[in-house]
Amino acid sequence: MNGATTSSAPRPNVRRGRVDKRQAILAAAFRVFARTGYDQSCVREIAAEAGVAKPTIYNHLLDKEALFHEAMRAAAHDTFAEALTALDQLRAPEADTYAMLEKVGHHLLRCHCDERSWALRRLLHAEVTRFPSLVEAIHQEGEQRVRHALADRLARLALTGRLRTDDPDMAAEQFLALLTGPMEVRSGLGTRQVPDTETHAVVRAAVETFLRAYGT
Repeated sequence: MNGATTSSAPRPNVRRGRVDKRQAILAAAFRVFARTGYDQSCVREIAAEAGVAKPTIYNHLLDKEALFHEAMRAAAHDTFAEALTALDQLRAPEADTYAMLEKVGHHLLRCHCDERSWALRRLLHAEVTRFPSLVEAIHQEGEQRVRHALADRLARLALTGRLRTDDPDMAAEQFLALLTGPMEVRSGLGTRQVPDTETHAVVRAAVETFLRAYGT
């Protein structure tokens, strides 16, 4: 008699497949919500977008509201992860401060102005009264994390004498506002294309204004 035993634990490839399918569903759901809005979207359309059967979605998520929450949080996670990566460029102590801030500013603005990021913010604005806790959670987990990470980098630059600030969190908030504020207006919340030359001008103006206030 064979002494081999079998385990009831799920095989790794089975778990991986379930995770991949969930991610595909969330990505499809975000595309549909961004395209038609929360009220006009339906689970059947999302299932078709994801290439799965409608019951499969309910196997992963309870209902349309849960699907919206998870799809928004997944999109926010990816969007803000890219912005956090951009801030790594502020670690280079030998770089010219202006050039370094300009490079980071361009990267941050690309993250802010890609279609997924615009769609995320438009959906948050549209559904803020329906899902205030979701909006607050994304603000805490995303926007504030980016600001705090930027503040940490600016504080390090201040310690080495390359910036002058007693409040790096305020400095970070103002730098981000100088970058993103003009683009919100010029692009109509992402509904109009802004030429690259104009984007570069916004970044340069933001860096110059920031260094007039915080430069040494």
